[in-house]
Amino acid sequence: MLRRRDDPLWDILSASGRGVVDAVVPSAAFVVVWLVGTWLGWWEPILLGGFAAVAVALVVAVVRWRGGERPRGAAVGLLIAVVATLIALYTGRAQDFFLPRIVANAGSLAAWLVSIALRWPLLGLVVGAALGKPRAWRDDPDLVRGYCRASWLWAAQYALRLVVFLPLWASGATVALGIAQVVLTWPLVVLCVLGSWPLVRSALPPGHPGPRHPVTPQALPDDGSRGSAP
Repeated sequence: MLRRRDDPLWDILSASGRGVVDAVVPSAAFVVVWLVGTWLGWWEPILLGGFAAVAVALVVAVVRWRGGERPRGAAVGLLIAVVATLIALYTGRAQDFFLPRIVANAGSLAAWLVSIALRWPLLGLVVGAALGKPRAWRDDPDLVRGYCRASWLWAAQYALRLVVFLPLWASGATVALGIAQVVLTWPLVVLCVLGSWPLVRSALPPGHPGPRHPVTPQALPDDGSRGSAP
């Protein structure tokens, strides 16, 4: 089994994963407060759920910031919570709170697919930026190929969410949407983080130093040892 210390991408991608998870917490708060408010006949349960979502997002952002982290994911969660609340209040439908999430997943799926098609996989951009070498990996055909392979895994998580979210949203299943949002975040992000390095590694020839040390074709002897295209 792959151990974390054997995975050069673990620290980079797990940090990104924490940001994604932070952005989901407000949705859970909205569903809980909205559901309780609806059952008890409270005034404007959608508004109360929205207040709860915004408050939780703000708390998460402050906690991350006080902990010395850049609360990027939490800040995104706060922005989405505000926009989602306004949309749900405008339409009067609780399930529309999840519309920004659905749109964000659709946009992310498109972005990852386009990046793969252009041979500029987003995974390479994320890892390269984190390593302080934003473009060095582009000169290593094996790394480009590996990042493309692993990017398919990240694209698949967005596709799966859309397959689940859209029917639930269309049927007005707000509680099910909230549950699906949580269930399809933690497990999928962990799967993508754990699966990225094996997929990248599968494209690298023996002896390749890995993502931290991209290799240009000029730096290798012409011995036919480089990997073949997928």
